[in-house]
Amino acid sequence: MGNSRLLRADAERNLAALVDAAREVFAEQGLSAPLDEIARQAGIGNATLYRRFPTRIDLIETVFAESLREHLAAVEKGLAASDPWVGLADYVGTVCDMQVRDRGIADLVTMDISMTPDVEALRSRAFAGLAELIERARDAGELRPDCTAEDVRLILMANGGVIRSAYRARQHASRRVVHLLLDGLRTDAATNGPGPPSARSMLAAMRQQSRELNLHPRQSTERTGQS
Repeated sequence: MGNSRLLRADAERNLAALVDAAREVFAEQGLSAPLDEIARQAGIGNATLYRRFPTRIDLIETVFAESLREHLAAVEKGLAASDPWVGLADYVGTVCDMQVRDRGIADLVTMDISMTPDVEALRSRAFAGLAELIERARDAGELRPDCTAEDVRLILMANGGVIRSAYRARQHASRRVVHLLLDGLRTDAATNGPGPPSARSMLAAMRQQSRELNLHPRQSTERTGQS
């Protein structure tokens, strides 16, 4: 009985070490970080990592559930704002700051993670809230009439690119780019130009990013040297 308790305690410590290491490595390198690097940083063998998390998406689901709850909270805070434009702008700014803080989040918010039902449910709620934020700002006459949720996804994708390229200047660069892009969404800044991308084309792009990380299908198994 004592040995069983020791084994359970050891397993719990290993799990906590893996999750902490994954959170740190994904934050620094993004979701494409080698899983072997996570095992090394946790001080745990690769076999233990793959036993606990057979696929990359299993690990991502565990690590980022809390971050997506934070994302949802940003939407809810935006919806509670009395000024619709302030609510929308604060939401975009908050999520973009999350991307700066964590490159894993920068990747995750622009990917298809429908293979993780619990995490995807959080993001679906956040996306529904975003649609409401946009509708409120549009109805108030503060947001250009052709703006859609896909335009906000483009901002998040653009911000992710800035974060990857700006290195130590990423926080200032991100806030500057987001400020400029938000100004472009205001009604009085609108001019004729290309329309927003379709939801279908954006979903295809998000799925392609997920496929490049071997996140589709969920049953695919990663092995040492393939990550």
